[in-house]
Amino acid sequence: MFTGIVRAQGTLAARERYGDDLRIVVDVPPEMTGSMNPGDSLAVNGVCLTVSDSEERRLSFDVSAESLSRTRLGEVEAGSRLNLEPPLSASDPLGGHFVSGHVDGISKVLSIEPDGRSHRFEVEAPEELARYIVEKGSITVDGVSLTVNEIEGSRFGFNVIPHTWSATNMQDYAVGTLVNLEVDIIARYLARLMRDREAAPEESDITTDFLSKQGFAPPLSDDEEEEYEDWHEAQDEERSGAEYGAGDDIPGGGREQGRE
Repeated sequence: MFTGIVRAQGTLAARERYGDDLRIVVDVPPEMTGSMNPGDSLAVNGVCLTVSDSEERRLSFDVSAESLSRTRLGEVEAGSRLNLEPPLSASDPLGGHFVSGHVDGISKVLSIEPDGRSHRFEVEAPEELARYIVEKGSITVDGVSLTVNEIEGSRFGFNVIPHTWSATNMQDYAVGTLVNLEVDIIARYLARLMRDREAAPEESDITTDFLSKQGFAPPLSDDEEEEYEDWHEAQDEERSGAEYGAGDDIPGGGREQGRE
């Protein structure tokens, strides 16, 4: 598990194909080689990789065909800068958001514009991932935890402050650059819960209205608010009937609370 706070930059020193797989060799800062051993994990441009070999200032990683199909590691050229982040420890501060290092897809940079001392980016996500991206939510781009400024369709924008600009490889981006994208893992699980509810609605109380009430979806309109209240009231009545049985007295003078 990672946080999307890049701790160092490395350089791709070499790459070698082994059938459908790829081995990459990365030059890393000296302080990182001393703390990384074979079997350890490291996020490389947002991709969780396992150290295969460690010597002097170089770390080697084997990249599977699955990882190559979902990320841009197979296209990174020797000499390119890479964002590096060691895994999160229990005592570490959670400076960004929960990042798994399991990239969901590849996105394209559409524009980069100066914005005060920052840079404003517009990126186009794969259409199937757009539903997981929300305004002011979290997104991971090449391993960097960022806040979404706005989203329209599959296009979303974010700002990169001067520190992030200098501490990551984002300073190397240009229009058309392809980047690794990981959506918020919480959004992934919520989507799965919603799908399960649609398959068996009687077994779950999670709805888009419920998520809105909890702050996970846009605010409800007046009509949607009224519909939610009616639904919630019906659920309470159903639970009361199931708990006490038909004809049983319900606490509150034999009447449902708040009703004559």
